[in-house]
Amino acid sequence: MESIHRPIVVPWDFTPVAENALAHANNICSILKRDIILLHLVDKEDTIDLATKKLETKITELEKDIKHKMHPVVRSGNIFETITDVAHEFTAEMVVMGTHGRKGMQKVTGSWALKVMVNAKVPFLVVQDKPKKDTFKNVVFPIDFRKENKEKVGWIQYFSKNYNSKFLLFKRKSTDKAFKRRISSNLHYAENYLKNNDVEYDIHTAKGSSSFEKETVQFSKDMDAGMIIVLITRDIGFFDYMVAAREQYMISNPENIPVMCINPKPAKLASGFRAAGG
Repeated sequence: MESIHRPIVVPWDFTPVAENALAHANNICSILKRDIILLHLVDKEDTIDLATKKLETKITELEKDIKHKMHPVVRSGNIFETITDVAHEFTAEMVVMGTHGRKGMQKVTGSWALKVMVNAKVPFLVVQDKPKKDTFKNVVFPIDFRKENKEKVGWIQYFSKNYNSKFLLFKRKSTDKAFKRRISSNLHYAENYLKNNDVEYDIHTAKGSSSFEKETVQFSKDMDAGMIIVLITRDIGFFDYMVAAREQYMISNPENIPVMCINPKPAKLASGFRAAGG
């Protein structure tokens, strides 16, 4: 396959949910001027050729509605490793992944989606429905006490530059003094960045009457947000997958709001995926 500059990867399983993800990728490519990789996974290597022909035929059909170049990629493997491997192989800009169903080769939701993303060096945009808008005007930026929150700030420039987004900083409410200091520090860091880069923003505070995750989703709905940016918990264990890592509720939120999921950099590294775009 020819060299492709920072493509958008869309896991593809011939379902309406995959079509929803492709519609989002199409909108993103209209702004970023990227190609799209449709990635289909199969159980066995000896079925790759047949699956590739099927995918090529589907791409020909999709070209009537999708104006950006699509490349078929078929690999044998599982969703928990292969999607991320392909994204890294092609130095993808991001992965746009639909969620649905609890069973099946590429049907992911909740904790499954979290497990797919946990080791990725590229961001995942997780979607449940067709895009309601062509761009991400209002982006909700949750701020809690975790020090990794500051790693999300670099994405402010990315979305402001490419999508002209307005940022809605949503601050967690806490009565714990140590947590309050950390939250204030993270908010101060983000606000300074926004001011210095002349980015439009508002600051809002959660009521604290429910979980921060539920309040974030409700706030995003009330503000007609196009996206929520979530930082994935570092070093998620088996218990988190089986029960409820904090991010799972937002990833599969009941309002079907797209969620951009970003992994924190490994503690020993000073740099990772560059968030400046291009």
